[in-house]
Amino acid sequence: MSDGTRLSARIWLPVDAREKPVPAILEYLPYRHRDGTYVRDNGIHAYFAGHGYASLRVDIRGSGESEGVLIDEYLKQEQDDALEVIAWIARQPWSTGKVGMMGISWGGFNALQVAARRPPELKAIITVDSTDDRYTDDAHYMGGALLGENMGWGCAFFMQQGRAPDPAVVGSRWLEMWKQRLKTIPHPVERWMSHQTRDAFWRHGSVSENFGAIRCAVYAIGGWEDAYTNAILRLMRGLDAPRKALIGPWAHTYPHVADLNPMGFLQEAMRWWDHWLKDRDTGIMDEPMIRA
Repeated sequence: MSDGTRLSARIWLPVDAREKPVPAILEYLPYRHRDGTYVRDNGIHAYFAGHGYASLRVDIRGSGESEGVLIDEYLKQEQDDALEVIAWIARQPWSTGKVGMMGISWGGFNALQVAARRPPELKAIITVDSTDDRYTDDAHYMGGALLGENMGWGCAFFMQQGRAPDPAVVGSRWLEMWKQRLKTIPHPVERWMSHQTRDAFWRHGSVSENFGAIRCAVYAIGGWEDAYTNAILRLMRGLDAPRKALIGPWAHTYPHVADLNPMGFLQEAMRWWDHWLKDRDTGIMDEPMIRA
């Protein structure tokens, strides 16, 4: 990053990407790509690379082996770093300069938030199980009611951010990095409980504040059994950019690994990416805006 902080990433590339540059797909999370999402990432990002894309799983500043400290969700610093990551990707010799961004839950949130910052290299996103409004529909409050999940998720988030980086990646600095995290990270529940109405704290990162800020193509996907379904229809109504929606009988998961009626999410994603990142007519934009 421009301030000298190093972020940790796994990158999957087609074998000939340096000779024949390809578009790139970014998933940007705090959930530790070395151990937290390792198995899941292999299935998703290797598939994209095998179909002609550079695919990247980047740990947010202060998580996993990325340097720095992460003190809360969806900070401006997180978005600023994402803009630098996207610009870095576009400069690489294996990149065509076109980037897509995707993710589920946190990764779906920040895909929308980064899209609203309009990095010129970002052409399309896929947001899965996310929300356009951090107060109305999230793990903290819903319709103004405090959720039990506020405490459950807060404790899990606090515990996760207190984990040490891997010495195999960061070397002897691991202990110094770990101590910095332990000394710095606050318990997030205290902050979330101090904002019990929809104030500026929750409006930050809520793209419903200005749907017009998003100009790239948006594919919003979710499940009827997930808590974030409401946001999908609001996005379809509020966005003026190219957009599509898919809602199925799933819970809070990627559709291809859902317990109930899984679908070929990766194949559907390829149709989306090929249309927006490779300029191929896959027919996806000729179909109805909303499939449920």
